[in-house]
Amino acid sequence: MLNALSLYIQSNSYALYNLSYFVLVLPVVIISMIVSRRVNSTFNKYDRQLSSRRITGAQAAQNVLKSYGITNVAINQIQGKLSDHYDPTTNTINLSAEVFNSTSVAAIGVACHEAGHAAQHAQGYKPIKVRNALLMPARIGSNAAIPLALLGLFLGMELLVEIGIFLYVFIMLFQLVTLPVEFNASNRALEVIERTGMLSDDEIKGSKKVLKAAAMTYVASFAVSAVNLLRLLLISKNNRR
Repeated sequence: MLNALSLYIQSNSYALYNLSYFVLVLPVVIISMIVSRRVNSTFNKYDRQLSSRRITGAQAAQNVLKSYGITNVAINQIQGKLSDHYDPTTNTINLSAEVFNSTSVAAIGVACHEAGHAAQHAQGYKPIKVRNALLMPARIGSNAAIPLALLGLFLGMELLVEIGIFLYVFIMLFQLVTLPVEFNASNRALEVIERTGMLSDDEIKGSKKVLKAAAMTYVASFAVSAVNLLRLLLISKNNRR
């Protein structure tokens, strides 16, 4: 029976595609979901811990900008939970209401992290330049890579599969470069928090845990991309036999 299954898989790319999902991708996706839940639980835990200095997230972000001598970045309040981000196209730090107005240890950590991204752009941090260069091909890859690979499998056209793989590489590279960008933004945030005394030593521990949990979501996303790319490579290799 095992031999029959092996022959079937070797002769059927779709069977290999489906099997490789359960063997390679699904375990990593489950881990990614666990990491995502961990982010929410960690944020909620330290969102209940108010800072002793009662600095809001917006004020904390402004302190980071001031520390780097940045005067041309606006700080806005937006909708959505944990939707905080820095937008280089508008030069704005966009903070969710629960971060913008909150004086919690979690909110201050998140707000300062986003201000850290603004500092990266202001100082021409090289990894963020590389990530920006990869943004467009990564977006194209996220929309077209898997459909092209599947179409190539369906039509028996190896070229389409290879194009899909080529495009998917940009997704993985983008997420790989994102890792140092995110870790560096957190390091910048924590350095300013400690140097300016925005949080006490005990409170800083909470902010570190929130930022570490958030960073792990990017690690998980990269892992999902890596195993998906491996899956496509295995299928392509199987097709050439």
